[in-house]
Amino acid sequence: MAENDKKLEEMFGTNAPGPAGHSAADTGKSRKSERPAREEKQSRREKKQKAPKPEPVPEEPDERDYRPIRKSRDMRIGCLGGLMYFVFVLSVSVILACLAWMAAADVLALNKPDVEAVITLDESAFTEEEEPVLDDNGDPVLDENGQPKTKTVTYADIDYVAEQLKAAGLIEYKSLFKFYCMFSHASTKIDEGSYTLSTEFDYRALVKKMNQGSGAAVTVDVTFPEGFTLEQIFQRLEENNVNSYENLMKAAANFSYNYSFLAGKESGDASRLEGYLFPDTYTFFVYMEPSSAIGKFLDNYNRKITDEMEQQAADMGYTMDQIITIASMIEKEAANDSERAKIASVIYNRIREGMPLQLDCTITYITGKNEVTEADLQIDSPYNTYLYSGLPAGPICNPGLASIQAALNPESTSYYYYALDTATGTHQFFSDYASHQAFVSTQNYG
Repeated sequence: MAENDKKLEEMFGTNAPGPAGHSAADTGKSRKSERPAREEKQSRREKKQKAPKPEPVPEEPDERDYRPIRKSRDMRIGCLGGLMYFVFVLSVSVILACLAWMAAADVLALNKPDVEAVITLDESAFTEEEEPVLDDNGDPVLDENGQPKTKTVTYADIDYVAEQLKAAGLIEYKSLFKFYCMFSHASTKIDEGSYTLSTEFDYRALVKKMNQGSGAAVTVDVTFPEGFTLEQIFQRLEENNVNSYENLMKAAANFSYNYSFLAGKESGDASRLEGYLFPDTYTFFVYMEPSSAIGKFLDNYNRKITDEMEQQAADMGYTMDQIITIASMIEKEAANDSERAKIASVIYNRIREGMPLQLDCTITYITGKNEVTEADLQIDSPYNTYLYSGLPAGPICNPGLASIQAALNPESTSYYYYALDTATGTHQFFSDYASHQAFVSTQNYG
């Protein structure tokens, strides 16, 4: 019996072997106490399964329930905003790069269409200002009287210049060009004149070319015949757009020229240069500085008159100024080269005898007319050789080299008179007044 119980216990595990020292009675008590416990546990499980499940009570939503949804939406909006900002920055960068390239292309003359134009900057585009002369240390330079020296500085109207360049299609951006001119002090580097410019020139080259010393300046060749007066020369210069007659007269009167032959001639009167504007063909810049235009004549005269000529005049007892005055009358009176030395002899012979020269050319210089009337002969002027003996107050025109040479090398004659032969257009020369008058009576000078 006991063996059967033991097998049952091993098969079903209802009674594990107890610790050493426990009796069978203890084991039986233990099995009895475990059985009710299992049954109670089983009963609770069955009740729990049979009991209806309570309906879930909806919970009040709290703020944390929405956070996952908002976070996802904010993430999407943030990504879109970042993309839009990137596109904006990229667009602005591209625009700025394009503007920078366009500006650089205009400044540096890159990829511009071929355009060539003549730009004229007349005197209205320039202003003159008196500024102190400074030494290397920036201190004023004083004259012999202790007064600060001044200089005249000419400034170009950059607004006007930029407008002309823009209108001609040579630049695209006036503001950019004006900024460059301000940075480079171009207003004092640009001269009055006409210039042939093209889109091949960058800003720096454009400023440099708008200078009368550049190859871009438009030039004009003008010829002045022997015997032109100062006024006739200036009128021709104005006709050829070299500069205005008024500006040339002002420069002739007031500009300080550093030539020895002008020493002692006071400024204030343009006639001080009469006789020294050497007749020739000259190349001028259009709208060039009037003093510079006049300087071309004076420089030519200075080269033509040699030290030997001045010494020859001194040997004759005359100054070079007097020789030029005599040459100017020869220039006006002579019909051809062969007459020049004969007319010179008449002038010297009459001066030697104290006779008035009585040359009509001196009267026409006073009046500006080609004809001489009896009333004209009475005009009180130091140039009137009918009223006053000796030489007139100065040259009456600008003689050429042939007349100057005749004044230095007169023929040796006994002539005191000459008269125009209307048939030949040349002069007949006489030693006495009666012969002169007899010939004049045969002519019709109407």
